[in-house]
Formats: sequence, structure tokens, C-alpha cells
Amino acid sequence: NKLVSIYIERDGSVSVLAPLPFNVEKVEKILENKRSWIYRHLAEWQDLNRTRVQREYVNGESFLYFGRNYRLRLVTEQDSPLKFNNGQFTLLRSAVPNAPEHFMHFYKVKLYKKLSGRVKLLAAKMGETPALIKVMELQHRWGSCSSKGIVNFHWKCAMLPNSVLDYIIVHELAHIKQPNHSAVF
Repeated sequence: NKLVSIYIERDGSVSVLAPLPFNVEKVEKILENKRSWIYRHLAEWQDLNRTRVQREYVNGESFLYFGRNYRLRLVTEQDSPLKFNNGQFTLLRSAVPNAPEHFMHFYKVKLYKKLSGRVKLLAAKMGETPALIKVMELQHRWGSCSSKGIVNFHWKCAMLPNSVLDYIIVHELAHIKQPNHSAVF
């Protein structure tokens, strides 16, 4: 039984995954039947993103790290562009122009380290074994799972609280056995 999946992406767009052969009329009918679900989830997405702010790389700006906000302090000397020590981020003043890349690298490294332990623990509880874990830019998704059991996580997952991160891990691990979002999933 082939199913149509509807997703509200991280950027607020609506995506549809439909099996081949692709029947436009059938998909449109399904979308019409799910209209209220789509509108409800779009409204939730808009509500969550209403308070979204652009970060500035200045003293005192706060940055999320595993569900908590930590302040940034600009420094003139340290052995790497970005560090996290004693409950604060420190960034070299000379590294400010490339700060987004430094934060992304920092989050990727720290998230991968955390995922290594969390995925192993949760996979064992679920009886699943991912082939590989990757941290990367996933555009509009928090995570994905390939048909080969490769589990991918968006580097921004390093900003999420542990409970939300665990939910994403379990969700993606469940896709090893069940690749779609059917009732079985």
C-alpha cells in the first residue's frame, strides 16, 4: 500500500511525497482532505517563528546550546576562533566576520559527540542499528534516514533541548524499519 506523505518543512513550505506513478488528481484530493491539518500546522509553524531574531556577534548576545541560552563575549586572544567555557561563548574579535561558520562548525562537532552516545542508547532500546550517523546542513528538515540506514541530523539540532533532540533521534531511528509516516510508523 503506497502512501502520500505531507510535510511542513523548517522554512514553512509544504512538501508532498507521492509514489510513482504520480497521479496529480489523487494527490490534490488528498491535500484537499488534509487542508485543515495543513493550515493548523502552518499556523503552529508561524507562531513558533514569529519571535525569530537575527543574531549579532557582539558582547552580550545570547546563543542557544542544547536548549539553553548562553552569552557571547568577544576576546582578543584564545587558541581557537570560538570556544565555550564556564557557561559562555568566547569569540575572537578577528573572527567576527566569519562567526556564522565558526558557530556552525562548533555545533556540528558538539552535536556529533552528543549524538554518538544518545543514538547508541536509544537505538539499543528500540532494537535498531543505524549504518552511520551524520551531522550536516539539511535545508528544511531536522533529520532524515536513508534507505541504507544512514541517519542524518541538521547541525542546528545542537540548539535544541535534550528532550526534543531525543524525539528527533527516535523519529529517525524508527525510519530504519518504517521508511514512511504511515499508521504503522
